[in-house]
Amino acid sequence: MLEVRDIEVAYGEILALKGISFMVKEGELVTIIGANGAGKTTILRAVMGLAKCRKGAILLQGQDITHAPPHSRARLGISPVPEGRRIFPDLTVAENLLMGAYPEQDRKAIPARMEEAFNLFPILKERQNQVGKTLSGGEQQMLAIARALMARPRVMLMDEVSLGLMPIYVDETFRVIEDLHRQGVTILLVEQNARKALAAADRGYVLETGEIVLSGPSRDLATNPQVKKAYLGGT
Repeated sequence: MLEVRDIEVAYGEILALKGISFMVKEGELVTIIGANGAGKTTILRAVMGLAKCRKGAILLQGQDITHAPPHSRARLGISPVPEGRRIFPDLTVAENLLMGAYPEQDRKAIPARMEEAFNLFPILKERQNQVGKTLSGGEQQMLAIARALMARPRVMLMDEVSLGLMPIYVDETFRVIEDLHRQGVTILLVEQNARKALAAADRGYVLETGEIVLSGPSRDLATNPQVKKAYLGGT
């Protein structure tokens, strides 16, 4: 599905990603965990086309998209749930969802997509005429996920979905992520909450200062002494 081969990304003279390679198979939920500044968000920016790769390749279903612009990648099925939600604050919930559907060529399909979003998040149906900035943080996160789903993505890129949320909304967000995974949605999740991320994912990668230092089934990473000590509060 999604394959990243030996990519390097630099900000000026600073090398943020140092030859990163990983794969997300169709229907998988793969997580990348790591500390602040490790390069997790840069990986998603590179996959989305917002950060230029100076080396390596990115493939979606075997098609090389390394140099494709972000809007082309969106039309090919890559859909982001960005850090900080990034909803449109002055648009209503319904209008935010419509913005998520812009890659859809068949406009007649959009009402059904909207109803699917409301079935997944009933609170959004109640709030559909409210502007985004009046929603709680947890409701904004639900809207960000629903907006990404409006495009029927091949791959969802989720960036720090638990950041800044109350524990009850963190639990709800991960419940939704696990439901989407069971439905067969392909997800790449980068997340500081390593415990939640590894509990939800099939496989994981550990990123440190721009390099992948560990990888494997998430259950193995969750019991790895190095991972437990650095990210799970264990010894």
